[in-house]
Amino acid sequence: MSTTINVVCYKSKVLKNNELPLMLRVCKDGKRKYESLGISLNPKYWDFKANKPTAQCPNREYIEKLIAEKKRAYADKVIELKAMANEFTATTLMEKVNKPIRRKTVKDMFDLYIQQLVSANRLRYADMYKLTMNSLLKFNKHLNIPFSDVDVTWLKKYELWLQAQGLAINTIGTRFRHLRVIYNLAIDEKVVKREYYPFDTFKVSKLNQIPAKRSISKDAILKVLNYEGKTELECFSIDLFTFSYLTAGINFVDIARLTDDSIMENRLVYIRKKTKKQIKVPLQSQAVELIGKYKQQDNPYLFPILSPFHKTEQQKVNRVHKVIAKVNKTLKRIGEQLDVSIDLTTYVARHSFATVLKRSGVNTSLISEALGHSSEKVTQIYLDSFGNDQMDEAMKNLL
Repeated sequence: MSTTINVVCYKSKVLKNNELPLMLRVCKDGKRKYESLGISLNPKYWDFKANKPTAQCPNREYIEKLIAEKKRAYADKVIELKAMANEFTATTLMEKVNKPIRRKTVKDMFDLYIQQLVSANRLRYADMYKLTMNSLLKFNKHLNIPFSDVDVTWLKKYELWLQAQGLAINTIGTRFRHLRVIYNLAIDEKVVKREYYPFDTFKVSKLNQIPAKRSISKDAILKVLNYEGKTELECFSIDLFTFSYLTAGINFVDIARLTDDSIMENRLVYIRKKTKKQIKVPLQSQAVELIGKYKQQDNPYLFPILSPFHKTEQQKVNRVHKVIAKVNKTLKRIGEQLDVSIDLTTYVARHSFATVLKRSGVNTSLISEALGHSSEKVTQIYLDSFGNDQMDEAMKNLL
C-alpha cells in the first residue's frame, strides 16, 4: 500500500491555551502514526480542508516552511527505503527519520580495517593502507561517502588521477587492491549490497606488471660477497646481504628479529613474519661466523638492528624501516662500483638464492625460480616438503 504523509491540526487534543497542536501524520497499511511539530495554533488560523495555515495565520511563512521540510524528510526516507527494497511501517519510518542510523562510509571502513591491522601488530600493512586512504582523500577531497558511490566510473577517474601523479603501474595496482579489500569487508559487514560491487567490471588484474629482474648471476654474487667494505656501514650491509643469501634468502625483517632461540641443532629456525610459516634452513660456516661477529651479550637479537630498547611493535617497525633504508642505499652504491646489472638490495639476495640454485641443477620442485609476491608462499611449501639432507645438499651450490 502507498504511504501518505500529511500535517494536521489535531482536534482530539486541546491545549490549556485553547490551541490545537500541529501533528505530522504517517499512514501506511491502514495504520497511523503521529508526531508533534512542536507548535500549536488557534483553530481559526487553520484551513482544515486544505490542511494548511490560513492567509491570516501569524508566522504563516515559518509554519509552511517547517511543514514542507518535515514532509520532505519523510518523503526522502520513503524513497530511500523503497530503492533498497527495505520493508517499513509507519512506526519504523518515524524512527528512521528522527533517529537515523548513520551508515558506515568508505572512511569508516578504512579506519576499521587499519585498526584491525594495528591490533594484530601488522603495522607495516597498516601503514600501507593509510597511504592508500590518504591517496583517496587527496583524490576525492573526503571519504564520507557510501560504497555505492564507488562505481566503475568513479574507479576509472581515480585510475586516471593516479596515472597523472606519475605512479608506477604496480603502485596503482596496490592502491586498487587495498580499496577492493575494504569494499569486500563492507559487503561482509552488510554495509553495502553485493550488487553494487564494481570490481567484477573494473579488473584490478590489469594493473599488474611483471616485476623487474631482481636476481644476479653467481659470479656477480661472489663479487658482492668478496667486497671489502670501506666503512662500518658498508661492512654491515655486505654481511647482511651475505647472511640472507646463505640462509635461503631470509628477508631483512626476519633477520632483524632473529634471536638465540632461532638456532637449533646448527639450523636456522624462525617464523616468517609475512606468512607466519615456520622456516628451517641449514647454517653454513660463513653464516655462523657472521652471527658470532655481531652477537652482543646484552642484546637478545643476533644482529644489532633491534635491541631491548625497542619494546613496542611500532618501535620495532620504525627501527627496521630506518635501518633497511640505509642498508639498501649503501648496497646500491656498492653495486654501482661493482658494475652489478641491477640495483643491489637485500631483496636481490633472496631472488639470487633461488636463481643460483636452479642454474646449478637443483630440482625445480625444491626451489622455485620466481620469488615474487605471487609465489613466495608456494616456494616455502616446496622448501618444507623436502628433508634436511636434500636441503643441505642443495645449499652447497651457493658458493
